[in-house]
Amino acid sequence: MIDVQTIATTSLGDRSYLAHDGRVALVVDPQRDIDRVLALADELGVRITHVAETHIHNDYVTGGLELAGRTGAAYLVDARDDVGFDRTPVREGDDIVVGAMRLRPLATPGHTHHHLSYALTETQASGSGAVTAVFTGGSMLYGTTGRTDLVSPADTVELTHAQYHSVRRLVDELPGAAVVYPTHGFGSFCSATPPSGEASTVGDQRTVNPALIQGEQEFVDTLIAGLGAYPAYYARMAPTNAAGPAPVDLSAPEPVGPVELRARLEAGIAAGQWVVDLRERTAFAAGHLVGSLSFQLAQPFVTYLGWLLPEDAELTLIGETGEQVADARRELVRIGIDRLVGAATGPLETLSDDAPLASYQVSDFPGLLARDPEAVNVVDARTENERAGGGVAGSLHIPLHEMLTRRHEVPDGEVWIYCGSGYRASVAASLLAAEPGRARELIVINDDWPHATEAGLTIAHDQAPALAR
Repeated sequence: MIDVQTIATTSLGDRSYLAHDGRVALVVDPQRDIDRVLALADELGVRITHVAETHIHNDYVTGGLELAGRTGAAYLVDARDDVGFDRTPVREGDDIVVGAMRLRPLATPGHTHHHLSYALTETQASGSGAVTAVFTGGSMLYGTTGRTDLVSPADTVELTHAQYHSVRRLVDELPGAAVVYPTHGFGSFCSATPPSGEASTVGDQRTVNPALIQGEQEFVDTLIAGLGAYPAYYARMAPTNAAGPAPVDLSAPEPVGPVELRARLEAGIAAGQWVVDLRERTAFAAGHLVGSLSFQLAQPFVTYLGWLLPEDAELTLIGETGEQVADARRELVRIGIDRLVGAATGPLETLSDDAPLASYQVSDFPGLLARDPEAVNVVDARTENERAGGGVAGSLHIPLHEMLTRRHEVPDGEVWIYCGSGYRASVAASLLAAEPGRARELIVINDDWPHATEAGLTIAHDQAPALAR
């Protein structure tokens, strides 16, 4: 009996899989922190003999190369991919035996040019049985597909057409009862649109997947029109994965004392010194070291820190405990941020070197409604796609990923900042607070976006990109 175990990486919106027959195992699209995979294999009492990649990933650093090396497993990578390491090249039509399982690669281009899905079959005594599962990577997701613009803008139209045909091929060739196991689609920016559901079969997708209920041109036009910005660090992931990532390092960063920490804070992000505070965002607002940045260790911590952090910046973490720093390090190595110049832990009073703490206010959408709109400035830190659904009338739209380069556009005075929940607003506020020479009174709206309408705020569409005054 084949058993498929899911290893979720919720912070990145991805899933890896371990399929086994009770003796040997196949791992599909493992994340870089492979200790989780090894621990699961030990728990199940199985030996990993094969590691498979559906594609060269754009949103995380793979653990496949190291996992295969550590276990002696065959590393299955599309034969067409130009990679800098030894692997077992696989192609459409191969029949790969993994204990009592058989794996059949299917070419499903769209998310990338050389994308494979893997149909999984349990071998019967009389021969091969029916396909029971398919690992679809960034091809067919739950009620959506993988985005098609990550390879190159010039290839987007071609890949979108290919994605349409790939999803239809899977449905045409595989049994409706086959369980679908995608890698992306659980919050990852690799998903073209938000997914629907946590589990699905090939048959289920017939009635919900846009590639199966829309005509080809409608699918292409709709998918491309809905594509928004994606994290800047994506540009580094595919080259890293193709070259062969270095082994993961989860060791503790060097401790940083109060004097050195204060020096890094005073140098600031303009000098490439990023001091990131991992504490809960309202605790940060209530008191933080001047110049530090709020990136609460919660989803979507790694996505937005990775998006904003310059490649050559030096990163120092502030955490309440060593365990909190260790968790942050694990998240960061998943996207290739390996080098931390240090970490400081403990109560802020012990880290401040007698420097005063800074603070700012936290409120909600009813609190904004109570203010005179002529006396305040409102900043919307959501994405372009979110803004298209409406924003607070008169607000200045600066998506969080643009805040570092556009924060000079935010006026002095009383500034209210909102996003979809309060997380990005907190990050944005800390970036604004760290801008020298400005006189702003910052208020973070720590509230869910739907409450803006419920509070009675005026919601406008198609607003000008800047404040009227």
